[in-house]
Amino acid sequence: MADPLSTVPSSDELPVVVDFPDNRLLSALFGEHDRNLARIEQRLGVSLVPRGNRVAISGEASATLAARAALSDLYRRLERGQEVTVGEVDGAIRMAEALGSGALEAAHERRETVPEEVVVRTQKRVITPRSPIQVAYVRALRASELVFGLGPAGTGKTYLAVAVGVSMLLRGEVDRLILTRPAVEAGERLGFLPGTMDEKVDPYMRPMYDALYDMMPGEKVMKRRDDGEIEVAPLAYMRGRTLANAFIILDEAQNTTPMQMKMILTRMGENSRMVVTGDPSQTDLPLGTKSGLKDVMEIIDAIEGATIVEFTHADVVRHPLVTQLVRAYNARDRGLLNEDA
Repeated sequence: MADPLSTVPSSDELPVVVDFPDNRLLSALFGEHDRNLARIEQRLGVSLVPRGNRVAISGEASATLAARAALSDLYRRLERGQEVTVGEVDGAIRMAEALGSGALEAAHERRETVPEEVVVRTQKRVITPRSPIQVAYVRALRASELVFGLGPAGTGKTYLAVAVGVSMLLRGEVDRLILTRPAVEAGERLGFLPGTMDEKVDPYMRPMYDALYDMMPGEKVMKRRDDGEIEVAPLAYMRGRTLANAFIILDEAQNTTPMQMKMILTRMGENSRMVVTGDPSQTDLPLGTKSGLKDVMEIIDAIEGATIVEFTHADVVRHPLVTQLVRAYNARDRGLLNEDA
């Protein structure tokens, strides 16, 4: 059976023309006022001209192939009943840009820039990696018992870890999902905040609940939490425990001390896997206190079976300004370091 997304053979002078058989999907594919097409044009430097159920793509050969692959990927998402947001458009472009010409042809043929095996399915969402590093990260999360996800904010380190953890819990591959992070005072004093200790530390755990609510209905999260299948707790609560048959996520690991890092890593029990996420460039620890994340990186080569995945500002999947902010801060910090040298 022929691929419904056909292209007219082109030369350097002729555009590539892509057919989309289902007209009902085109408004979502193109976006309001064709904003998705405009975004692809701007990012890849191509011209996209929609005519009925076709889009003519003009530009440099490599950019034209990337635009075709991105459009095919987004159309395939719509066929499967998934939404196409600005983030999904950016992800499809980012993935297409990273592929060579041969891989772009293959991606167009299968109508996906992301291999099916790294797509994560949960009760509420289907999560697709949006960069090559995210693809490698999901593969590591599924294959390795200990994964370190390092890099700046907004790269999906914790979000993807929660997604994979939830999917493994739903499939019965683990009995528990445990999410923890150090309750470090980022310029504020916990002791002076009102409420019980649980009420004081709850805001530190809120980002992890937010990710869970993206994957599962709220009542399901609460029921599994009450049943002990999901646990969201400060790192101090992990001391003295053995965490067997569990998927464990340590978030904000740059804010652990070396002793805390050693403590949580040695909690792993039978049939458990652990994900450690953090940004080594940011820490809220008191001045002069060594980060447990930096400390464990010094001995990581001796830990057989551990996988390190490093993200950069190019993998930031939040608002486009976040990428620029991360890049600007990094450039400023490198300049300060050079001046100090």
